Amino acid sequence: MGVREAEGSMGAAAAGVVHRLAERQETFATVESLTGGLLAATIVEIAGASAVYRGGLVVYATELKEQLADVPKELLAERGPVDADVAAALAEGGRRRCGADWGVATTGVAGPEPQDGKPVGLVFVAVAGPDGTEVRQLDLDGGRDRIRGAAVTEALRLVAEHIQAPDPT
Repeated sequence: MGVREAEGSMGAAAAGVVHRLAERQETFATVESLTGGLLAATIVEIAGASAVYRGGLVVYATELKEQLADVPKELLAERGPVDADVAAALAEGGRRRCGADWGVATTGVAGPEPQDGKPVGLVFVAVAGPDGTEVRQLDLDGGRDRIRGAAVTEALRLVAEHIQAPDPT
């Protein structure tokens, strides 16, 4: 997949999430590590995003995951930042901190080198919402841009799966 195809895929996924959340009159927030703001930037490219997107946190440094997104210090010390439970805690913390119905998070290793024994391309995306939290592990290949773009698309797809369910009202 080239850069243009990846951008189109991210944009289409973001548009679907923004429009469905607007229909449901629900909001969401993001917490990003490896994507470094790319998820938020992709969302705000969509017309109407301001009606549903509360905001987000970019917590690239490990200590900021604890300080800003409420990830337990013990969890980070025991498992490191690239972990399924950390991804869940990021999504839950973002949801809570931003006062949103849904929280979406990304964490992983974009490369070019492994991090803390975790391979390049290991990514966790998570969504936290009224029905609980789900984490998906991704094993991606390619360079940094490709990994980050795929992480954004997959995070948005995970949210889309949860919000396609009938309205909770």
